[in-house]
Amino acid sequence: MIKEFSVRTTAREEFIDVTEQVRQAVRESGIREGVATAFVPHTTAAVTINENADPDVRRDLLVTLRGLIPHRGDYRHAEGNSDAHVKVSLLGSSERVLISDGRPVLGTWQSVFFAEFDGPRSRKLLVHVEGDK
Repeated sequence: MIKEFSVRTTAREEFIDVTEQVRQAVRESGIREGVATAFVPHTTAAVTINENADPDVRRDLLVTLRGLIPHRGDYRHAEGNSDAHVKVSLLGSSERVLISDGRPVLGTWQSVFFAEFDGPRSRKLLVHVEGDK
């Protein structure tokens, strides 16, 4: 089963918690044991798992990525979003989350984040759920 969600971003770069969307896809699938894959079908947005208890973690991630890969650099790509492409290549377009007893298995502080690097935009998040009912 693949469930599609819309994600509306409001800034050029931001992390949006999409854990509830992953949980919803798992619930609707009826899968009890298996895996959920969150996938972002965009070249300038990513998905990652990290801490959600302290909002400074998201801020620190963005600040570090901006420092490592500045918006303006020695890029040849003419659209002005080369940094976004590089950031996505580092983070990745998908994350897999185990499912146990019908629920995504995440650590106490973990959440699934949609990472926008070329917004604001209307985006898609796809969640594929597979396993045993």
